[in-house]
Amino acid sequence: MTPTNKTVVVVGATGLQGRAVTHHLLRGGWRVRALTRDPDGARAQVLAQAGAQVARAQMEDVDSLTAVAEGAWGLFSVQPTVGQPGTAPDFTAEDEVRWGVNVAEAARAAGVGHLVFTSVAGADRHLSEKVPVNLVSKWRIEQHIAKLGLPATILRPVSFMENFTGGYALQNGNLSTGIAPDTVQQIMAVDDVGAVTELAFSHPKEWIGRAVSLAADELTPVQVAAAIAKALGISLPYVQIPIEAIRALSEDFAYANEWLNEYGYRADIAATRRIHPAAMDFATWLERTGAAQIEAFLDSVRAAGQGA
Repeated sequence: MTPTNKTVVVVGATGLQGRAVTHHLLRGGWRVRALTRDPDGARAQVLAQAGAQVARAQMEDVDSLTAVAEGAWGLFSVQPTVGQPGTAPDFTAEDEVRWGVNVAEAARAAGVGHLVFTSVAGADRHLSEKVPVNLVSKWRIEQHIAKLGLPATILRPVSFMENFTGGYALQNGNLSTGIAPDTVQQIMAVDDVGAVTELAFSHPKEWIGRAVSLAADELTPVQVAAAIAKALGISLPYVQIPIEAIRALSEDFAYANEWLNEYGYRADIAATRRIHPAAMDFATWLERTGAAQIEAFLDSVRAAGQGA
């Protein structure tokens, strides 16, 4: 059963996940209140032109969140993690948790009928093994949502394919991450998280109370580099960044890479495809949008004279 109230609030609407969720909801016939701290920004204006109602709110301000959530059926919640592009240099895991808690509290205060929160695969293993700090922060937000007794769905995606479209991984003519060359890493397109989110809002009886890990493909970084090279017709070697070099910048980030190398996300890809049969594998994502994004980034680097 699809709710008769077709209004969903999207927190973080101008971010990567928020934009994907907004576009899928709009295509599904939902009314979207797209929340951002800068309604006049370029990304917010694109959402407005697509049909979203852009509203100003900040995740550090519960009252602003509650005000714009009043009268909405659903609310989508996602928070940035430490080190994510676009976050302030002094942004911490405690900030992330506080923001996620604030959104949950606002959903309760506004009487939202369905909260969808995107966490991360592996967050539920927090009690059985030492997991990276970004998984712990997501788990703490999950636990607060449960404590409030909210009608909620928890989505736990793995690493995003979009991580390979910029300077995070494309450096000096190479694909470079902290993952060992022969380690299989699970990945998923952000657009498919948007699709699953719209599905959850459309079928609340099936989705409220569920926590679902999501993954659409698994490849070694060498295979990822080879797929990108083939799609773009370029040479793209894979070069692993030594863990100690990462540790010199961030102990937490070093451990996150060690955890991925040793344990990994371990999401059920077959289960994801049963939920969303159209979920893109890496080759499909490259063909549809990924190769163009990567090529645009590399062109911008060349234009800036950086030689990558």
